[in-house]
Amino acid sequence: MFINTIMGWFSNDMAIDLGTANTLVYVKGKGIVCNEPSVVAISSKTGKVLAVGVEAKRMLGRTPGDIKTIRPIKDGVISDFDITGEMLRYFIRKVHNRKSFMRPRIVIGVPSGITQVEQRAVKDAAITSGGRDVYLIEEPVAAAIGTGLPISEPSGNMIVDIGGGTTDIAVISMDGVVYSKAIRVGGDKMDEAIINYIKRKYNLLIGEMMAEQIKLEIGSAYKTDSARQTMEIKGRDLVSGIPKTLILDDDEVREALADPVSQILNGIKIALENTPPELSADIVDKGIVLAGGGALLKGMDVFLREETSLPIIIAENPLTCVALGAGKILDDEDILKKVIM
Repeated sequence: MFINTIMGWFSNDMAIDLGTANTLVYVKGKGIVCNEPSVVAISSKTGKVLAVGVEAKRMLGRTPGDIKTIRPIKDGVISDFDITGEMLRYFIRKVHNRKSFMRPRIVIGVPSGITQVEQRAVKDAAITSGGRDVYLIEEPVAAAIGTGLPISEPSGNMIVDIGGGTTDIAVISMDGVVYSKAIRVGGDKMDEAIINYIKRKYNLLIGEMMAEQIKLEIGSAYKTDSARQTMEIKGRDLVSGIPKTLILDDDEVREALADPVSQILNGIKIALENTPPELSADIVDKGIVLAGGGALLKGMDVFLREETSLPIIIAENPLTCVALGAGKILDDEDILKKVIM
């Protein structure tokens, strides 16, 4: 135990936002030092890891048969334990560039709906990757702390963290989660909806990268701008099998995204229905805070404001607030004891 403490003095303690789309690593005293896609490329012949993060994402959909690109976290949970371990090991080694025996303490943000088995899998992956003590915290709590919400006070704070695989909705008061709901809808489901819409309407098959590009460039949840936006997209014609180009407009993308956006709205409505009346009154005054990459979808705040009649605030750093919140928890032992799962 004493040796463990001594090692802690020399190790770079870190907080990790283990996301479906991206993994962010916060190091004590340095801030966020790593922000890379949660993608691993491996050789199917040897099982050797060829690339992780940005390099591996570039290979998505472009590899020969003997190389597989894997996203080991699906819908916010680990779908491939071994590959997640390799990915974590890569990120930990990348930022923890000291001697291997100096093992860091690690705080990891996980979705609020995670099961005991999944919790164990995340902890084991972090420990085998070089962690000394591993603590799990719920992502919405980390996001709330990262956005600076006063979660220690006896008043209701509602946060909606729209990630790549899940949307975490939570009502927090006095350092605890009063109500939480994780729905398996996020950025990936939005990309999937765009792929299916284009396939159904135009008989054109596009890849994940193209779908994400469409979402980022002309995707929206609510029509906020009168000017029509268009984008040239490329894919494979399902009838002729020949590559084809067509022009897509923002109205079509909004139609494609209507279902996942509605599912997020329904999740928020269910959370509001299950919130105690006193805390509901606080939410009417303070509004709902949006975090995660999905918060950046154009018109998302306007759409939710119109549907709920509540103030909607987009976090200052929606993409990094979980990692920043986990980092703040790492720095404060008192908060850590209150919020660890």
